[in-house]
Amino acid sequence: MDVSQIREEYKRAALSRADLPEDPFLLFEKWLEEAFRSEIEQANAMALATVGAEMQPSLRTVLLKLYDRRGFVFFTNYTSRKAREMEANPRVALLFSWIPLQRQVRIRGVVERTSTAESLKYFATRPRGSRIGAWVSPQSSVISSRSLLMSKFEEMKRKFAEGEIPLPDHWGGYRVKPHAIEFWQGRESRLHDRFEYRLQEDARWEIVRLAP
Repeated sequence: MDVSQIREEYKRAALSRADLPEDPFLLFEKWLEEAFRSEIEQANAMALATVGAEMQPSLRTVLLKLYDRRGFVFFTNYTSRKAREMEANPRVALLFSWIPLQRQVRIRGVVERTSTAESLKYFATRPRGSRIGAWVSPQSSVISSRSLLMSKFEEMKRKFAEGEIPLPDHWGGYRVKPHAIEFWQGRESRLHDRFEYRLQEDARWEIVRLAP
């Protein structure tokens, strides 16, 4: 397949300085809501980029579960590859890619663990199977077979057959505290609209336009 000849002109929308609130989280919330209204599948999916001690970038998709002016929160296994890399180097990047809307949001920041209380509050809302799964999987580790994984799952189902499923010590949240948030809107002739919010020392956000 020759992908070099695939073409699409970006004409859906424009983004101007007058459209931008001083608070980037207001615009993020607006765009996220529009993505969900457009029925983009899992519009809260975001790519998470990390760089560990070996300086090898790594990328995967995680799900945004909470956000406010403190940052963007996702949950994972604290023994996973991503967790080990974030412990070694807390500088990370996020990408929301809403292709049907010809939009992207790019975020750079520093990650920190959420409190146990925050993790427990979210954990309690997960489906029962997902809570059991958090106890089962040694995420990112080599395993010999899926049957071994499912055997462990059935074992934990029996263990937690009655009562609540406790929060594992090795599972919880991370919050990405942003220092730069870019809003990207596709435009014709690849002359896209790009505006970046940059966090200043006084906690205000500077807004700059970037060349496409």
